[in-house]
Amino acid sequence: MAAAGSARTRLDFARSARKAFRALVGFDAAAREGLDPALVELIQIRASHLNHCAYCLHMHTNDARKAGESEDRLHMVAVWREARHFFTEREQAALALTEAVTLVAEKSVPDDVYAEAAARFDDAELAQVLALICTINTWNRVALATAKVAGTDERR
Repeated sequence: MAAAGSARTRLDFARSARKAFRALVGFDAAAREGLDPALVELIQIRASHLNHCAYCLHMHTNDARKAGESEDRLHMVAVWREARHFFTEREQAALALTEAVTLVAEKSVPDDVYAEAAARFDDAELAQVLALICTINTWNRVALATAKVAGTDERR
């Protein structure tokens, strides 16, 4: 056991919990199916902001850039409510739902937030968005608990 304050390598979740890791990778892949890749990255970026997960934020902003996302939109995700004109109504609804689900312990998922998302997505799409929000929140927690370092994308 490392002494308090000393450097200690935390466990490699992928190696130590192989079945759970593979299941999460599968859930993540299933959640993305049929969703616009730009929307996927926006959801993952916003949840990572809220969870203070630098590892995932770095990874998903890079993925968004590689997919052609503009720097302007990437810079506005954290303040999307004040910069709505950068985002479509569907993206705004997904970002609001991402915030509500990510911060669910604070005030649940307000009816108006859910209703707006339900108005912008059909049931199958809304279920996919909700699944994606759940997966990124899980990935954020794994990365934070295992002290993943931003800039060291270790996807296999």
